[in-house]
Amino acid sequence: MARRRRAIELAMSDEEIGSLTALSRSRTEPARRVERARMLLAYRDNPSFFAVGRSLGVHHQTVERCVERALAYGPLTALDDRPHPGKEPTITPEAKAWLVSLACDKAKEHGYPHELWTTRLLARHAREHGPAAGHECLARLVQGTVCKILGQEEIKPHKVRYYLERRDAAFEQKMAQVLCVYREVQILKKTAAKSKKPGKSKKPGKSNKPGKSVAIVSYDEKPGIQAIATTAPDLPPVPGVHPTFARDHEYKRHGTLSLLAGIDLLTGKVHALVRDRHRSREFIEFLNLLDAAYPPSTAIKLILDNHSAHISRETRTWLAAQPPGRFEFTFTPKHGSWLNLIEGFFSKFARSVLRHIRVASKHELKQRIMAGIEDLNRHPVIHTWSYKLAEAA
Repeated sequence: MARRRRAIELAMSDEEIGSLTALSRSRTEPARRVERARMLLAYRDNPSFFAVGRSLGVHHQTVERCVERALAYGPLTALDDRPHPGKEPTITPEAKAWLVSLACDKAKEHGYPHELWTTRLLARHAREHGPAAGHECLARLVQGTVCKILGQEEIKPHKVRYYLERRDAAFEQKMAQVLCVYREVQILKKTAAKSKKPGKSKKPGKSNKPGKSVAIVSYDEKPGIQAIATTAPDLPPVPGVHPTFARDHEYKRHGTLSLLAGIDLLTGKVHALVRDRHRSREFIEFLNLLDAAYPPSTAIKLILDNHSAHISRETRTWLAAQPPGRFEFTFTPKHGSWLNLIEGFFSKFARSVLRHIRVASKHELKQRIMAGIEDLNRHPVIHTWSYKLAEAA
């Protein structure tokens, strides 16, 4: 006579019962987890393997194993499958290390015309050369396995991440000089704001001697602005048909122009020239424009990069002929164009005035650019620098 199976007492907390109830009603959980949650809840109400199995349509031994796992590891852990031993790995750790070290080389270093590895090429190379290197397990290596091994080691030999090597030994010093100029702008703005406040009267017998006025200009060039013409008229939006302008894919090039611009950091006014090129003679022409824009007693300070036109013999000769203290240059460090505020203006100008622009000639492009500058000068925006400015105090 078969031995009667004894019921197992399964104790569960209210929190575990609530979790099992939610899982038993879930429509997104895996079916096996939902079924095991129902087994445990049904067994709690009726501790009989046969009764629970009959009500849920499963074998009583399945219910028994689930309850025994819940008793040993906890009700929630019993919902998951037991870990399977799986197949023994055929690729040894030494072979994986050899493959990873190979991926850290360039493909061209191993005689291939490719610059970098592809996973397919790396798998082929490993199949052909792995056994000779003492790794017979790589003789049947496939691309998918290569991807898994490289993914585990977080190696992506088919991609390039660019970085910028610092080539200016005096980067910090030059950056500090630029920040000092921005700090001076901040001080001048505060001084001008205080002088405009009403209610401040001078005491009798005292006079304030005005200091030498200063203009601080952030300058740079934006070369390569393309004069592109359409070969067919643009079609306007049509409600209910197409909501945007339609433009023919064909276009005609008329050449390029360079925008030489400087923004006054105290007033927001933009000084600009548009020329075919941006050589020393064009830069000197811009300096003449600034010279005419400010009174002779004003010191003009420029923040600019180390372009050859800014430090050429012609430029130095022209500066030497100017009155002492009229022009003062502060150069941004190499690869430090982000320190120049004019770059933000160029970005905004490209996204507004120059975006999708089409012209019939270079002359029209020049007129459109200068019209955009004039429009901005009607409502000037005073740009402010704040990054690391406290360090320049």
